[in-house]
Amino acid sequence: MITIKEIAERASVSRTTVSRVLNNNGYVSEDVKKRVLKVIKETGYIPSENAKSLRTKKTKVIGVILPKISTETSSRLVKGLDEVFAKEGYQILLTNTNLVPEKEIEYLRLLKSRHVDGIILSTTIINQPLVEEISQLKIPFVTVGQQISKISNVLFDDYQASKDLVNLMIKKGYKHIAFIGVHEEDRSVGYLRKAGYLDAMKEINLPIEDCWVQQGIFDVDSGYHSMREIVKNSKQKPDAVLAVTDRLAIGAMQYIKEAGLSIPDDIAVAGMGASELSRFVSPSLTTIDFSMEEVGLEAADLLLDQINGRNTHEKIRKVEYRLIERSSI
Repeated sequence: MITIKEIAERASVSRTTVSRVLNNNGYVSEDVKKRVLKVIKETGYIPSENAKSLRTKKTKVIGVILPKISTETSSRLVKGLDEVFAKEGYQILLTNTNLVPEKEIEYLRLLKSRHVDGIILSTTIINQPLVEEISQLKIPFVTVGQQISKISNVLFDDYQASKDLVNLMIKKGYKHIAFIGVHEEDRSVGYLRKAGYLDAMKEINLPIEDCWVQQGIFDVDSGYHSMREIVKNSKQKPDAVLAVTDRLAIGAMQYIKEAGLSIPDDIAVAGMGASELSRFVSPSLTTIDFSMEEVGLEAADLLLDQINGRNTHEKIRKVEYRLIERSSI
């Protein structure tokens, strides 16, 4: 295997000059640079990443921790991240907690042991052990979707997005609006989206039956069963339902249809997340687009700022959302 020493000899330059050309670091005249690159091309030389890491003290690898790698949300986030990192020569190492909080700490330690240049965490639950682990990392770090103090975060306004959907329903004449959420330990999706719903209802004194507010998990089946509980146990049948994810909303739609009810004539439905499927279900689903690719772009930009020493302080960026009104309401 050819070495830098041999490249230097063939190009009649020093090893330092070859290293400068390879790393694009330090002055090298254009003529000499062309000569070195010509030899590199002719020999098919490929730099050793391990050797390069030792010289630059960078692995050019970014660790990303995802709550559920199979979701569209994660896919769009990673697409945005990759768009930025690939241009800068970074590779992404993905890990998947599958919604098991304990795995987040496990993966933080793993990524640190791999000497990644930075970590991006997309999490559902923030707890004290996780915060303490993050504080001990001492490497560039950004969170997505959940806010942690003293850490750079990329966020969206879950509270207002939920409130906007309820207000749209109210504007269209719906008065008995049910809600399908998730565990409130998930502050963004569980707590803030529920708070937006409750406040929108309370502001104009609309009634809320206890059984109208259901707590599910992040899947279609949970939406189906939650909607069944709402319909079967209501004294006053709701005329609309807001679900905190599109998957929950699509499950709710399935139960409504099986119960012989019409959407939106009997019960209107809205979700959140702007999944691809939301366009193709019948009727098409009203939803919120949180622009996850844009979230990825912003998170990557924040992390690169830290890696390159441009910003090491806490910074919060909020990404705008878009309400997409379709025929389900």
